[in-house]
Amino acid sequence: MAKIPVYFMPGLAASPTIFENIKLPEEDFEMYYLEWFVPKTKEPLEEYALRMTKKIKHENPVLIGVSFGGILVQEMSKIIKTKKTIIISSVKTYKEMPSRMKIAKKTLAYKLIPTSLLSNIELLVKYAFGDNIVASRLKLYEKYLSVRDKKYLDWAIECVILWSRDKIDEKIVHIHGDEDSVFPIQNIKDAIVIKGGTHIMIINKYKWLNENLPKIINQ
Repeated sequence: MAKIPVYFMPGLAASPTIFENIKLPEEDFEMYYLEWFVPKTKEPLEEYALRMTKKIKHENPVLIGVSFGGILVQEMSKIIKTKKTIIISSVKTYKEMPSRMKIAKKTLAYKLIPTSLLSNIELLVKYAFGDNIVASRLKLYEKYLSVRDKKYLDWAIECVILWSRDKIDEKIVHIHGDEDSVFPIQNIKDAIVIKGGTHIMIINKYKWLNENLPKIINQ
C-alpha cells in the first residue's frame, strides 16, 4: 500500500527544525518539509500559497501547518485537494484572533513594529512564540527561527493581521493548547485541546502529537 505523504509547514520565521521531534510510522507515512521563501513585493497571501503548492509533489497530501503556517496551509488547501489539512497552534478565521491583533488591524498599528529589530533573537522569539519564554531557553529556540529577512517579516506580520477569512472550513482539523499565549484558547472553537499546551507545543508536546497524529490523519 502506498505511503501517505505528509507535508509540514513551520510557523512565522521558523525553519522545519521545529518538527525535529515529530516522528510518524515510516511504514505508513512519508514526511516532507516546506520552507518559507522571501515573498514578492506586496504579494497577496493567496498568490504566495499558490507558489508554495508548486513544492507539493504528491496528489492528495496531508498538510500540517503551525501558527502562521497553519493559516498558509488553509489557503493552500483551497487550491489543491488534500487528504487532510491539520493546523496546530493557529486560527481558522480572523474571529479567533486575540483582540490586540484585531485592534492592530483597525489602527494599522502593526506597521509600527520595527521588524529590523527582530533580528534581535530575543524579540523575534517573543514575537513568534509568545511572551512567556524563559530567558535560559532563548538559545534553544534561536535555532528554530532562521528566517530573519526584513521583507519576509514585514510581509508575514501583515498577512497574519490582515487575514480576512470569516467562515470556518469544516474540514480543517485544529489542534490547540489551552495555555497558548499568542492565540488564547478562549477565542478558539472546535479544536482538539491539549492540556498544558503552549504556542510552542510542536516542540515540547511532541510525544502527544507522535501518538495521536497517525489516528487523526486516518480518521
